[in-house]
Amino acid sequence: MKTKTLPAYLLLFLAAALAGCSGSEPENIVRLATTTSVRDSGLLDVLNEEFQKNGEFRLQAIAVGSGQAMKLGKTGEADILWVHSPDDEAKFVEEGYGNDRTTFLHNDFVILGPAADPAKVRGSNKAAEAFRKIAAARAPFISRADQSGTHKKELKIWAAAGVKPSGEFYLEAGQGMAGTLSIAEEKKAYVLADRSTYLSMARNLKLAVLSEGDDLLINRYSLILVNPARFPKVNAAGARAYFDFVLSEPVKETIEKFGVEKYGQQLFFYDHAAK
Repeated sequence: MKTKTLPAYLLLFLAAALAGCSGSEPENIVRLATTTSVRDSGLLDVLNEEFQKNGEFRLQAIAVGSGQAMKLGKTGEADILWVHSPDDEAKFVEEGYGNDRTTFLHNDFVILGPAADPAKVRGSNKAAEAFRKIAAARAPFISRADQSGTHKKELKIWAAAGVKPSGEFYLEAGQGMAGTLSIAEEKKAYVLADRSTYLSMARNLKLAVLSEGDDLLINRYSLILVNPARFPKVNAAGARAYFDFVLSEPVKETIEKFGVEKYGQQLFFYDHAAK
């Protein structure tokens, strides 16, 4: 059952907003297509402000699901991607759309649900077991259903559980993480979420973390440069500048401190050897 899907015209509108006027973009604009979790957590704003300080480049960022971000990369409407869908990332590079894919960051997913926990998920330390309990109880579950990295991870967990979710209990939001969490809150439903977005919204949510810690719930992020040999209008210099900036030692320190003061815990963990 679908609650909402992202209309095609909206994707086209977002792509147009990112691309601007074809062939007339100022050379200092860097078009970043990234994930909603990086934006919703607040990390994107912190880094982008720092990147733009010297005035050499101006970042034009759009936050969508990783699948939609890669669609923008496949049409040359983005210069650089920050995504978290490993299988799709590998295919994107293999097909010649991107270069220098670097997995540099991780956080984790958590399974959230109503405190009453009608499916008895609380305490399940294996994500597949938790999903099996939700399906067996026919308890409401909200899927992002947007081909994002979170959606792809959700589908992997259902596959590991041996369940093909369908029917009235399985609701498709077609929205980003924040919107999906709001629907789950309204419907007192279970949902898979990245921890950083959950913590950024926790004050307004009654949903509880019911299952966490499984290796299957690790959430890895990568940077990918869109291939300028395939798309000559890509701002290769600007994309490389942002790529090197995010992988630098000062940004590593920023990422490792991010969220500690506000949320009482680190939200993202840097995996790459900083420059």
